[in-house]
Amino acid sequence: MNRRTVALLLLLMPVTLNTRAFAQTENAQVSRIAQMRPVHEASGWFRSHENEFRRIQMEMLRIPAPPFGEGKRAEWLRDRFTQLGLQEVEIDKVGNVTGLRRGQDPKAKLLAITAHIDTVFPPDTPVNPRLEGSRILGPGASDNAAGVMGLYAVAAALQKFPVNHTAGILFVGNVGEEGEGDLRGIRHLFTDSKWASRIGPTLVVDGSGTDTVVTQALGSRRFEVTVRGPGGHSWSDYGLPNPIVILSRAVAQFSSTPVPADPRTSINVGVIQGGTSVNSIPDAAAMRVDIRSASMQEIDRLEKALRDAVADAVRVHQAVRSRRPVISYEVKEIGERPAAELKSDARILAVIRSVDTLLSLPSEPRRASTDANIPISMGREAISIGAGGSGGGAHSLNEWFDTSGRDLGLKRIYLTTLTLTGVTE
Repeated sequence: MNRRTVALLLLLMPVTLNTRAFAQTENAQVSRIAQMRPVHEASGWFRSHENEFRRIQMEMLRIPAPPFGEGKRAEWLRDRFTQLGLQEVEIDKVGNVTGLRRGQDPKAKLLAITAHIDTVFPPDTPVNPRLEGSRILGPGASDNAAGVMGLYAVAAALQKFPVNHTAGILFVGNVGEEGEGDLRGIRHLFTDSKWASRIGPTLVVDGSGTDTVVTQALGSRRFEVTVRGPGGHSWSDYGLPNPIVILSRAVAQFSSTPVPADPRTSINVGVIQGGTSVNSIPDAAAMRVDIRSASMQEIDRLEKALRDAVADAVRVHQAVRSRRPVISYEVKEIGERPAAELKSDARILAVIRSVDTLLSLPSEPRRASTDANIPISMGREAISIGAGGSGGGAHSLNEWFDTSGRDLGLKRIYLTTLTLTGVTE
């Protein structure tokens, strides 16, 4: 069957193509693109230039990028984007770095390929990356220096081995993915940036590996709970309300709340603080709580359980004390990531499956909390994948990234990018 016949049949098909026919179409497109000479050359280049990628990754790791302190690394990436020939390169008002590679059709929706540039580590964390064989060791080596290098390598390959693509590609180094950043960079990109209405599918590159595809957004909601009292001396003022005791009651009650295995759900008290000395009644105590679930209904239920636990702890204290209560408390939301799922017939999912079939990668769908949460929750097509190689020790000072096999991950990102943008001969 020639191409003209295939095109005619596709036009005559109903708009709601079945999944199998859709997958066959994507398989053919991926196979065609993989056979193009520039793609062959780029694949070899990924392998032969690993030393250069390693050097650049080490250079980036030496630039701290704590939550809300990503500025220096953003400037570094802006300069890199400029060197790679991207256009409209800039740092936006929240700190995202963006650069555009224009396509042949200026009206076509852009493909956004993005990786977060921030790390989970506070500003005073020592940053001294080192190389041991093929391993890069240091805070953020895998999460997410590996992802940023995925962006860099694809942009560099497109500069060195040009191909004609219909849709433009927006490269984004975004901020605020970790911790209390609350996905502020990707939220801005899809709501308030000049690119918001121009983006079509989104490819998020996060961490290492080639064995998963994040298609389901894990929801979370985070809170800071603060209890305040008058404070005083442990002996002479004994009997005054102790915020740490009240908070402890709340933790005990909340931690006993039933949590389902399906949908998978978790609760965690990750930080608790307060007081100045062992013989002082503190005037305040605070804790930070993380609630996660595949179901927003479960998150709502557990939020109510948390608020009830704090209110009950305060009530119990007031009931057993004869003195006039002088207690105040606050349950403040400090972050939320929406839960959502990519539609099973999304084209971006068909494309990554076809790429993985071609590369013989046995990847599995996965639920996780990534930058993809935002576009998926908005009904847009988005997935999150790794940048190849392997990694471990995420969010610890012993984090590492092994560059062995990175080229396969880069080829995966590259082929996915080219297929989604519509490459012509």
